Amino acid sequence: MDQVKTGALIRTLRTQKGLTQKVLAEAVGVGDKAVSKWERGLGCPDVSLLPELSRVLGVGLDALLSGQLDTNGQERGNMKKLKFYVCPDCGDLITVTTQAGVSCCGRTLSPLDPQKAGDEDELSIEKIDDSWSISSPHPMTKDHYVSFVALLTGDALFLRRLYPEWDLQTRIPCFGHGVLLWYCTRHGLFRQLV
Repeated sequence: MDQVKTGALIRTLRTQKGLTQKVLAEAVGVGDKAVSKWERGLGCPDVSLLPELSRVLGVGLDALLSGQLDTNGQERGNMKKLKFYVCPDCGDLITVTTQAGVSCCGRTLSPLDPQKAGDEDELSIEKIDDSWSISSPHPMTKDHYVSFVALLTGDALFLRRLYPEWDLQTRIPCFGHGVLLWYCTRHGLFRQLV
């Protein structure tokens, strides 16, 4: 931990939140002289204080330890970098366009890695009027089903949530070519070009 960088970050975050040194000190259970010492780079917070300091300042532990905030740079908003996360406990679906720490139901989630669909896995896609008609004989049981189908283009995402015991038939507006993604609860995330 670089005392000077960490201290400068604590000062920046404290002032952004409109907190005085005294208020921050009371929130983490130390004296205001300790906060002043940290901010001047003359010492570091005790390791036991880091979780509460992180919570009060609204920043991750990694940032406090490194003394700098990670910025997402040029990836921000680029739909081609979209990552999907599915909670194994509740089935929630979370998407992000940049690097993120994602958790649900007390678990840290990893982004799903879409695998190229083989011939036996591909969904049937047919253009009808202004939409893609998507279907498959995939089993849609409570224990094994496709929970969502999504069309991802360079600047848009259209997603349909699917449910067990329904046929896998849906329509997605045809607003360009892209990648069709779908998530099987047993086999993971698949992709195929549209």
